Amino acid sequence: MKKLNKISYLILLVSICFSCGNKSKTTESKIEDDKAVEQEPNIVFILSDDQSWTDYGFMGDENIETPRLDKFASESLTFTRGYVPTPLCSPSLATIITGLYPKNHGILGNDYVYERVKGDNKESRTNRNEAYKPIITSFEKQTTLPDMLKEKGYLSFQTGKWWHGNYKIGGFDYGMTHGNPKRGGRHGDYGLEIGRKGMDTLTSYVDLAIKEKKPFFLWYAPFMPHRPHNPPQRLLDKYLKKTDSEHLAKYWAMCEWFDETCGELFDIIEEKGLTENTLFVYVCDNGWKQDPEKSGYMVDSKRAPYDMGIRTPIMYKWAGKITPKMDSKTITSSIDMVPTVLDILDIEKPDNLPGISVLDAKSLNERKGFFGEVYSHDFDTIENSMFYNMAIFPPYKIIVPDPVRKKGEVVQLFNIDEDPFEKHNIAENHPEVVEELIKKIKNFRSE
Repeated sequence: MKKLNKISYLILLVSICFSCGNKSKTTESKIEDDKAVEQEPNIVFILSDDQSWTDYGFMGDENIETPRLDKFASESLTFTRGYVPTPLCSPSLATIITGLYPKNHGILGNDYVYERVKGDNKESRTNRNEAYKPIITSFEKQTTLPDMLKEKGYLSFQTGKWWHGNYKIGGFDYGMTHGNPKRGGRHGDYGLEIGRKGMDTLTSYVDLAIKEKKPFFLWYAPFMPHRPHNPPQRLLDKYLKKTDSEHLAKYWAMCEWFDETCGELFDIIEEKGLTENTLFVYVCDNGWKQDPEKSGYMVDSKRAPYDMGIRTPIMYKWAGKITPKMDSKTITSSIDMVPTVLDILDIEKPDNLPGISVLDAKSLNERKGFFGEVYSHDFDTIENSMFYNMAIFPPYKIIVPDPVRKKGEVVQLFNIDEDPFEKHNIAENHPEVVEELIKKIKNFRSE
């Protein structure tokens, strides 16, 4: 080996030191990058389907047992006075994924107006699917939460209920819902099996995110406790001992079955060591008051403007980051879910989003109220489909019927602080409040 002279030795030494310095710097940068990735929380949206705000153990129900959600509520920033802006599945879910009111995201009901052919379900389905195509095309132009999360490198997964064609329409990277009408696509298809038939697909999505070393957004919207009310026999037997109504027993059992699947989800996240770095958000898409005489719902719940149709607990849990609190005074809405996530991730909130971050105490305290909308199940334009407008500005809530489609109905005003089940219409006693809230609704409609 050739001997190095003094100058060559010095050059080699400098080169080695420079190389070591670069390696050290590169390693430090990698550590910082890995740390940054670790700090982005996984996000899990848990969406109940057709369940009253009263139907949980932690909300005071004396019949229904929901131990996993009870524990979850105790570990969360839990708003017991949460709301969705409309009491029907499809438009409510569209609000949750976009942060927009129905009048802005364009999904007003479950189906676009189509010809229902009596005695011919196949032709009716064909008509429905053709009528709904432009709605899906239009909704695809909306910016969804999965779209917004892409700038932070998130993988987004859809499971459960999804109304708007293929999961990709919502900006998800992977999903269970194919949305093909020829294969039964309408409101979830294969996705509706999650929870009811196990959690394997969901688990595989989480494993994929771990393998890819990416944070993930998970949409868990099982078809539960939604009909069909066909709970496991062990749960049905349990609740048949509590009531003479088989219909109530089935619904109560469905609520506990849903609770069990939420527990399975929590366990999956825990077993993979992800709980401490996961933000969980819980909401129900709309209310449901079980009819004890038949399998359907009572008229003052689903599709109705009353709190039994639109009120829901809304919960945010991020262990060690969000302080648990049971808040029974502050009102919040599902329009706040997207802004809250954006706030946590330091993503600028788009100007068109009406909601606020629930972690922004100042904004939360300054907000006086928000709005609600009820349209026809089969919709076309806002003008042709409107049923009710609502304004919720505690202690008051007003329900304003459409003069054409709800002709003959009167304006209703309730003090929901004192009368949470809306038994006493006090509109005649407070004309000034009625006038003020109707003015707010008119301004809202024009926005």
